Amino acid sequence: MLFYERGSAHEVLGPDDLRAGLFEALDALGPRERVLAVPPDITRVHSFAGPLTRFAGEFYGARLRDVLPATGTHTPMTAQEIGAMYAGVPPELFRVHDWRGGTTTLGEVPAAFIREVSEGRLDYAWPAQVDRLLTEDAFDLILSIGQVVPHEVVGMANYNKNILVGTGGADGINKSHFLGAVYGMERMMGHTDTPVRRVLNYATEHFARDLPIVYVQTVVGRDGAGRLCVRGLFIGDDAACFERAAALAREVNVICLAAPLEKAVVYLDPGEYRSTWLGNKSIYRLRMAMADGGELIVLAPGVRMFGEDPEIDRLIRAYGYGGTAAVLDAVERNADLRANLSAAAHLIHGSSEGRFTITYCPGGMTREAVEGVGFRYGDPDALSRRYAPEALRDGWNTLPDGERVFYVSNPGLGLWAWRDRFEGAAAPERTA
Repeated sequence: MLFYERGSAHEVLGPDDLRAGLFEALDALGPRERVLAVPPDITRVHSFAGPLTRFAGEFYGARLRDVLPATGTHTPMTAQEIGAMYAGVPPELFRVHDWRGGTTTLGEVPAAFIREVSEGRLDYAWPAQVDRLLTEDAFDLILSIGQVVPHEVVGMANYNKNILVGTGGADGINKSHFLGAVYGMERMMGHTDTPVRRVLNYATEHFARDLPIVYVQTVVGRDGAGRLCVRGLFIGDDAACFERAAALAREVNVICLAAPLEKAVVYLDPGEYRSTWLGNKSIYRLRMAMADGGELIVLAPGVRMFGEDPEIDRLIRAYGYGGTAAVLDAVERNADLRANLSAAAHLIHGSSEGRFTITYCPGGMTREAVEGVGFRYGDPDALSRRYAPEALRDGWNTLPDGERVFYVSNPGLGLWAWRDRFEGAAAPERTA
């Protein structure tokens, strides 16, 4: 059921609108006594989940018992991150998701279903796993809060992914990520009917129907002045809520280009991006926009590691971003990578597949480390002076010497694609 819906590609919802919309939906639910909020972590700071979680706390007071950031494989939020993103929410409410040892399995999607949706590429069952907190503490409401935006693993982020992956376990995360990578990231991004989403929907329908989940989903864009703004708020307990939000996100967040990009520069905010595991959104979200033989420059002042998890960091350093064929061969030959399929998926996603060059400019990694995983190394100081983020605007820019570059200030906010590479693209060229 859809409890609240408001938004369009030109609407701007301010804090009072978000509060009023959330309160209207929560009123419609009736009394609830034990409430769990499951919002994103700092890597989705622009989702407006921070104020929405605070508003949920205002509505429920002491009945909001716990807040479990849906970190998936990411490192737990620090106290500083919680204070910055969730100001006004009591910090003692926050719990840490243990994706390697703190989950329970609700059921198993059969291997025959995985074979079908993967077009015969994979043959394994998929465990529907969630953090034990969701099932062991007798909550009568679980608020899944987050942003719907194009996503490399599932097509469009959020809805049941926030629960089944964001609070999922190692086996489920590994296998879902690998399914998406093997099927083909570029076949899925910006779409809701994808193999990974079908698996999540199967699990929701068969194993998670008793969980009292209500989805609070935003669509975020930029206003005429380039400031972040909420374009839509959708609240409901079924797929209709997600589909409505995704339709708006496709309109707001998919940026279609008339021609492929010869040179693009992406900036990664150091407060949000600390690893290539996160920062490779710069690659995922622009891969369909890049011209063959083009160059993607990633300004990454906060990036100091590859993986968020020590073992995944080691695997990235060991195998590198070599492209689909090389990674699949490495999975076949090496047990350590086979045991961490989400890492293998990430290595596929983070490659240009040899079509264009990727110049990474990290603030906290050496040339040797960057070149060791298959990227070009760019001097962060020199390239940040030439392509100064404070001087560039999103979209096309012409430098004083005449060089023309395409600039993206935050790749997490959208999907950039040459029209001929994006299935079903019909939108005119635009930059935001």
